[in-house]
Amino acid sequence: MNATIRKFGYPATLIATFDHWVVLLRPAQPTLGSLVLAARSDATAFGDLPAEAHAELKTVTAAIEAALSGAVDYAKINYIMLMMVDPHVHFHVIPRYEGERSAHGLTIGDAGWPAQPDLGKAVKLDEAQIAALGGWLKPYFA
Repeated sequence: MNATIRKFGYPATLIATFDHWVVLLRPAQPTLGSLVLAARSDATAFGDLPAEAHAELKTVTAAIEAALSGAVDYAKINYIMLMMVDPHVHFHVIPRYEGERSAHGLTIGDAGWPAQPDLGKAVKLDEAQIAALGGWLKPYFA
């Protein structure tokens, strides 16, 4: 796995694996259920991914949207590509909702609703919370 995937806590944060992508629990949660969708390659430009990785995004995003719909009943979903600090191709996947959502003792509101997500107000998860939320989300991808 590339350095960006490892920086986001792999393997502890791993939720689902695809041929060209991994889905990780985002260790800082601006909204409950926030994920990182990361390319498994060493590409640092979206256009440098192989065609098969682009094609697989259809399957991966459908799985993410179905899973997060079941887990947090989001109203909108934001896929944000921020590759300034972590260079390998990845998206921050932020389910958006009005109000709050709760799971495993965490209650997280969408501080930016209905505008852009407020990434600065993300709840930083500890190891136990990562394990609990990861265990909660994984079955939604089965």
